[in-house]
Amino acid sequence: MEFAHIALALALLPIIFGTINLIRMPRLRGTPPSGTRVSILIPARNEAGNIAACLDAALASTGCEVEVVVMDDGSTDATAAIVQSYADRDARVRLVQAPSLPPGWTGKVHACARLAEAATGTHLLFIDADVRLAPHAAAAMAAHSASKSIAMVSGVPRQIIRSLGEGLTVPFINFLLICYLPFGGRAAQRKASLAAACGQLILVERGAYEAIGGHAAIKGVLHDGIALARRFRDLGHDTEIVDGTPLATCRMYDNFGHAWGGFIKNAREGMATPVGLPIWTVLLAGAHLWPWALLPDVEAVLTICLMFALRAAVTWRTGEPWWTVPLHPFTVLVALAIQWTALVRSALGLKAGWKGRAYAAAKAEG
Repeated sequence: MEFAHIALALALLPIIFGTINLIRMPRLRGTPPSGTRVSILIPARNEAGNIAACLDAALASTGCEVEVVVMDDGSTDATAAIVQSYADRDARVRLVQAPSLPPGWTGKVHACARLAEAATGTHLLFIDADVRLAPHAAAAMAAHSASKSIAMVSGVPRQIIRSLGEGLTVPFINFLLICYLPFGGRAAQRKASLAAACGQLILVERGAYEAIGGHAAIKGVLHDGIALARRFRDLGHDTEIVDGTPLATCRMYDNFGHAWGGFIKNAREGMATPVGLPIWTVLLAGAHLWPWALLPDVEAVLTICLMFALRAAVTWRTGEPWWTVPLHPFTVLVALAIQWTALVRSALGLKAGWKGRAYAAAKAEG
């Protein structure tokens, strides 16, 4: 059947990219040069339930000198008090308070910019409060940056997924990066449009970071990882996505509603553009959804089996739960629904809300 031929052809793209990226994605180890100091920088807004475990993991870092700086960004819970209690008993921890959010800035980007100003390290490791670093993570990322002269190193932490709502949404992050990004964000390709990063785990070399203008150069964005990576590459610096599974863990969301809101916020600066999203819809729906409508055609069956095998390979490499693999077609369907919802909201001028703040709709671009 002609339609089945098309679906199988569309499936070849993620199979080729995914196979290469799964093989070539760097897994880090090693220690950085003497004199390396990693500043672990944590923007925190109402993170009382997360911040203690985040600090415990960061302070367990080995292989290089670290400091931990937390910016309390207008929290109304016990976040600041918890951090201060750590600072009182460990000189490596500092609490700083975020100034008022200036016009034109988004909250996390502003907090990261101010954290960078407060840091004293040779390398800056930005993490979210729900990230738990492995003991070797800071040293291994700094060592990779130094040995390969890479200005920005990022990875997707192993995602902790415990609910159906998370299982339907979170795995799409790794699947998209590994199976649809040529070169997988590796430094072998320096094109800015192919740059990517995960905002949960980003290490930058301080000199290069300051040379590109830091977070101030991307002050109005919501998806800081992608924007920062593209900024580095635009100005001639290398960036790389590495295997984040051994470096950290993270539980992004605890239910479907939180995941939906979080992904809609990021979608406005990713796939959800008037020109790009129709193309993405054809690529994703054609390979992962369309074959189901063509059953029992033999090629449709083959395409479905190949897509499940690819998803299983990504799940194995990233340490995500196996029970999420059978959900794969629904994960793609939900991802497309999120992207189209974000595009419609942007076209209507609706604001995106996050952490109690609302931001104007992103400008629609191609």
